[in-house]
Amino acid sequence: MKNHLLIFAGLVILTFLGCRQKKIDLGKDASFKIEKDIAYGEDKEQIMDIYIPESPVKDKDVFIIIHGGGWRGGNRSQLTSFTFDLMKKFPKKIFVNLDYRLASATRFALPDQTDDIQNAMSYLEKKLKISPRYILLGNSAGGHLSMLYAYKFDKDKKVKAVINIVGPADLNDPEFKNYDDYTFVEKHLIDPKTVKTKITLMNFGSPVHWVNKNSAPTLSYYGINDQVVPLSQKKVLDSALNKNNVYHESYEFNGDHLGWEKDSNAEFLIRKTDEFLQNIDKK
Repeated sequence: MKNHLLIFAGLVILTFLGCRQKKIDLGKDASFKIEKDIAYGEDKEQIMDIYIPESPVKDKDVFIIIHGGGWRGGNRSQLTSFTFDLMKKFPKKIFVNLDYRLASATRFALPDQTDDIQNAMSYLEKKLKISPRYILLGNSAGGHLSMLYAYKFDKDKKVKAVINIVGPADLNDPEFKNYDDYTFVEKHLIDPKTVKTKITLMNFGSPVHWVNKNSAPTLSYYGINDQVVPLSQKKVLDSALNKNNVYHESYEFNGDHLGWEKDSNAEFLIRKTDEFLQNIDKK
């Protein structure tokens, strides 16, 4: 978003100071302690930044921000600016901006990447001595991982909500099969050894396959002109959530796969996220 000069100046100062634990003031009582480059595993890619409000944390909700990049690219710095905007809106919540182990031709995305979400949670709970509820927010591949973890792997029901931004919800969707890298999805997304039943790999990796009546409330955001994750994904996800009576909201924005980052679209998303979480708290 615009007008990040103050934030940028603060980050320059923090970088100059070179300390591991830092502070950032985002205005309007939004002041956070920052712990950067925290290793939550043994792999060099298992790194996260933690932002803890300086004011007392009451609700112990934690946002985990999960970047996109086709499961084999990208890093947490892509969402740093957006994370700061969220922190201004939610100054009492803890934030984690997460890197995870990337897939390659020789390393599958799953189960490593969903394991990394769990690993980060476990590390955070031990470090801060809290038992939080999690809000998983991710874009693209990060949106997919947020949904898949919440619907399939969250056995202890710690996920309070999912904020899914242009995430693939159904890998079998004929329109999604036009994705440039769909061959990678078929061959390198999921380790076949993980799937011990007769379920197909694409069903296993599809969040909609795991939706049930106890699934986490979900807010979704999809682009009308997205050529990577088509708008049809919104319809499929909405249908699965409706069928199982899961509380959800979904919205469309004008733009392509990256169009959600546009100032007006991102501002709309943050506002709707605030309203969505308030609605959940009322239930």
